[in-house]
Amino acid sequence: MKLVRFKKDGQEKNGAIINGGMVEIEHPLLEASQSHPDHLERKDFYLLNEVKILPPVQPSKIVCVGLNYRDHAEELNMTPPDEPILFLKPPTTVIGHEDDIIYPSQSHQVDYEAELAVVIGRDAHFVSEDDALDYVAGYTVLNDVTARDLQQKDGQWTRAKSFNTFCPIGPWMETELDPSNQKISMKVNGEVKQDSNTKNMIFTPEELISFISEIMTLQPGDVIATGTPPGVGPLQVGDVAEVSVEGIGTLKNRVMEM
Repeated sequence: MKLVRFKKDGQEKNGAIINGGMVEIEHPLLEASQSHPDHLERKDFYLLNEVKILPPVQPSKIVCVGLNYRDHAEELNMTPPDEPILFLKPPTTVIGHEDDIIYPSQSHQVDYEAELAVVIGRDAHFVSEDDALDYVAGYTVLNDVTARDLQQKDGQWTRAKSFNTFCPIGPWMETELDPSNQKISMKVNGEVKQDSNTKNMIFTPEELISFISEIMTLQPGDVIATGTPPGVGPLQVGDVAEVSVEGIGTLKNRVMEM
């Protein structure tokens, strides 16, 4: 079931994707993710071009994972890490489908990174790998936009990853997905730049949830960005970035000047 947040006539609403459009539902998305589709109270139906799609969740934090694809490690001639490499993006980086990525004046190299994102459905603290997926509300698509020159200059990642608009998420959340074997790709202006499969992850979503939950409590709506495959590269002002994850959909954003 694909669940979506959207705005219609100035009002924020929740919905489910159905028959090429969306039907408004009464339930908050995280609550709806635990329900059977037939049990959701339905209201008005809208076509996708009749509404403004919003980020599917409003996370308290975005926990990101570096170097988590074997083919990406091979591309960089790097040894796969023994443990997940973690960093955070603030919630102010989040934008939705068809929102603009703003190219900051401080940077001269802004890169795309296509990622599968895990949305947490309930408080998770010291969760086992066996139980980890029970804490998942669903999955969505994410672009971990990065000011690569600032990352290299600073020697750590906070500034490079934290500019406003640097975390497009969407267009919706899929509640029924096998995260272990889905195609993932990035197109820039229609040209394929990244093309891989989540089966190439070094650490599975279950391992990541368990590992992260031993460090910090994951709260409902929090997002785990599970890493990017090979082919990372720069974006220019005017470019259109499209991240696709099989079974979910395509997240589309244009790069604009500050």
